[in-house]
Amino acid sequence: MLKVEDLTVEFSTPAGNLRAVDGVTLELAEGETYAIVGESGSGKSVFSRTLINLLAGNGTRGGTIEIGGRDIDTLSKGEAKHFFGVDVAMVFQDPMTSLNPVKRIDAQLMEAMRYHLKVSKSEAKERAIALLKQVHIPSPEQRMRQYPHELSGGMRQRVVIAMALACEPRLLIADEPTTALDVTVQKSILDLLDELRIERKMSMILVTHDLGVARGRADRVGVMYAGRLMEVGATADLFADMRHPYTQALLQSIPNPAMRSHSRLQPIPGRPPNLLDPPQGCAFAARCRHAQPDCLNSKPDLDDSSGRTEGHRWACFHPVGTPDGDAALKANLDAGENAAGLAMEEIVGELV
Repeated sequence: MLKVEDLTVEFSTPAGNLRAVDGVTLELAEGETYAIVGESGSGKSVFSRTLINLLAGNGTRGGTIEIGGRDIDTLSKGEAKHFFGVDVAMVFQDPMTSLNPVKRIDAQLMEAMRYHLKVSKSEAKERAIALLKQVHIPSPEQRMRQYPHELSGGMRQRVVIAMALACEPRLLIADEPTTALDVTVQKSILDLLDELRIERKMSMILVTHDLGVARGRADRVGVMYAGRLMEVGATADLFADMRHPYTQALLQSIPNPAMRSHSRLQPIPGRPPNLLDPPQGCAFAARCRHAQPDCLNSKPDLDDSSGRTEGHRWACFHPVGTPDGDAALKANLDAGENAAGLAMEEIVGELV
């Protein structure tokens, strides 16, 4: 359904070029869910928006994107108008900013159907009501006449999902679909997306910062940092055998119900790199407990030569759970250092 080869996205800014997506390659099968996981600023949203041709005017893209066997670069302007939003659609992360506050729900739901599907106003209204029922909104006829501010956060998110499904896409991209929603509403939204994906035989890319969500909802996971994929694999394989220190750090930084009361979380030290001036080596080295001098000097490739299972790959010189990785961690702990210290030492040396 989706094939991405060596995708790069750069933005031209007054301070220089910023590479937000750096050489991402992935494939998504029909009916499959692929979770893209990472911190804010890791390039997840830029990657997902690029797939539906929503690139800012100062952005340039490299690499290829094929959706349903079609290279999007070969689409004419007329074909593209009826491809994005029909074959591929997106659920945005903030329904209050993706819904028009001065238009009623019915107008926003019917607009895409009338434009893309060329249906009459009455038929579009019938389909809109059916969609609201499908996403479990009570009293859909009444909700159709309301404005976004009159609905709860969960209902607004369901309306956004209904809008994305209006033209029956084959690929759905859900960009942080549960942001700012309480836990019970989050679960119901994720259950709904799963239900609709199975019912409609859709493929789905689920963008999230929460490894817990990815673990319970995705067939495969890609962990993204500084615009690059750091670790990818089938969900069960990745969680059973995490190899990249960043993947492990993400999991350790979220609350675990099994933890003792008042246990401290383990935050990831430092901050993501400045992509206007990216580091020479591994982008995560300055925050990594496994990092050694070689991590600061060269970038590891996403390598599958040592994966326990086919398709499980990671970009790390000293991966978790290997003799080399364990020795690197022990050496840093014994020395009372971490990679942030190594990186700072190198920066100070350059300044001197």
